[in-house]
Amino acid sequence: MITPIWEGLVLGLTLAFLFGFGPALFALIQTSIHRGLWSGFQMAFGIFLSDATLVTLCLLGALQIINETPENQLVFGLITGVILIIFGIVTFTREVKIADDTNNEEIRKPNPITFILKGFFLNFTNPFVWLFWILWVTTITSNYQGETDSVILLFSITLLVILATDMLKCFGAYKIKRYVTPRFIQWINWVAGSGLMVFGIFLLIRAFIEFF
Repeated sequence: MITPIWEGLVLGLTLAFLFGFGPALFALIQTSIHRGLWSGFQMAFGIFLSDATLVTLCLLGALQIINETPENQLVFGLITGVILIIFGIVTFTREVKIADDTNNEEIRKPNPITFILKGFFLNFTNPFVWLFWILWVTTITSNYQGETDSVILLFSITLLVILATDMLKCFGAYKIKRYVTPRFIQWINWVAGSGLMVFGIFLLIRAFIEFF
């Protein structure tokens, strides 16, 4: 059992630092700076849950349902694009407020489940993440020739490593908060929001092109 543990660690670190860039990462950093460390952790947990769900679906072969017909692909692409555009607009237009320990004003924070769900759906509705996990699950399962226990252990370690690195990214983003101004955070909101909207528009166009 040592081999899948070691390979899970290596795969997790590789995925986190070489492939861990996308809409979810921008939202994760922006949330940690704007909403605080705990909110960032909640979003990271949501991303973890979505990855775990996708890996499970891949192992069960359920992802074939999504690719069954062009109509399913179109609907999924449209839903994905719209969700990302909405998140992008909200992020772009969000008012910047920085908590100040010297005054008694408290910034109202959404319910914790909000950040978990946002992390989950930002990651889960990204078709590139789906294709990404399909590739890795197929490759690893083939290498282990159907050894279910080893495959499950390997991906469990991989997902936990990715969660840990996402939390470290939250911590790093939160630590620089004291050195930045509201203007800087506003720029982060604009960049993250614009990135989400552009990515959403790209997915909408891609869905229509592939369908027609």
